[in-house]
Amino acid sequence: MLNNGDRLPAIAAEDLDGNRVDIADLVADSWAAVLLYRGHW
Repeated sequence: MLNNGDRLPAIAAEDLDGNRVDIADLVADSWAAVLLYRGHW
């Protein structure tokens, strides 16, 4: 859990097309709620 004023750590993942996505770049200029879903084992 991040506290008010904390910076989002560097998180990268692949989208459904296999492209690398940097989460911090997506939400750089706006408020956001980031939910990470791991999927199945």
